[in-house]
Amino acid sequence: MLPNKYFIMQKQKEGFSGERTVILPQIMVERSRKDPLLSSLYITDIGYYPNAYNHYRERKAPISEYVLLYCISGKGYVRHSGEEYPLNQNQYIVLPSEVSHTYWSDNKNPWTIYWIHFNGSHAPYYVEGAQKPQDVKPGLTSRISDRNTIFEEIFTTLTLGNEMENLRYASSLLHYYLGSMRFLQQFRAVGKTLRPDVEKDYTSIVIRYMEENIETRLSLDEVASYLGYSVSHLSAMFKKAMGVSPINYFNQLKVRQACILLRESNMKISQISHKVGISDSYYFSRLFTKIMGISPKEYRRVEH
Repeated sequence: MLPNKYFIMQKQKEGFSGERTVILPQIMVERSRKDPLLSSLYITDIGYYPNAYNHYRERKAPISEYVLLYCISGKGYVRHSGEEYPLNQNQYIVLPSEVSHTYWSDNKNPWTIYWIHFNGSHAPYYVEGAQKPQDVKPGLTSRISDRNTIFEEIFTTLTLGNEMENLRYASSLLHYYLGSMRFLQQFRAVGKTLRPDVEKDYTSIVIRYMEENIETRLSLDEVASYLGYSVSHLSAMFKKAMGVSPINYFNQLKVRQACILLRESNMKISQISHKVGISDSYYFSRLFTKIMGISPKEYRRVEH
């Protein structure tokens, strides 16, 4: 068994603020290719780039892996196979293996992306039809937050050690993660059965929409437009029902999610700030302290 220091290279201090990356060393990739279970679907690299200004990647020499890019906010561009595509918020694309490609973040509205390099005998079945941008828009049954939770479980699993069981579990989760995109309607149909009461009143719809956008900088205009209400009408109705304004409630949801990450993950506070859609970690700390009464650092110390 290799020492853990040979298992991953995890970027924490360089690159983009809030960036998290796991790169499996070649020896572990080779083991994955030969393993009866892993050979069907395995990860070579995985990461999360928030607000990735000046992000640019050009691979003139093709690589053997497929590359999933899932944009949750902002915008970027992708070029492969002689075509160029904009990749907008709530869209994903899978770059084909063995094909040169280039992708980059928009200068004015840089993207936040989840990305995975993967391969295996089952990979072509999951990426079918995804070489062009595919929509994954938030809605009552979209389950975006569920999907992002799966990603986090994959990522965390790959930081736990070099045991084959960790790689196999991450592979099993990747089947689920890619399946949630490839079989989007089925994934959402199950979500509808899990939330049968969500359509009963507009307040539940607003809260559900906020939950699905927890990692973004959602504006009140966007919420009102989604519901077909004016901003003033939405604000008045929501405050009457919930006792706080929509934006205050959305901030409470962000802080609630931050509490979970502080307790259950080893992410840095700056990384958690980005994960709840707040690019300024100092503002995040002030907001957290205002709502919780203690700072994020103190909360983590107490809860641990």
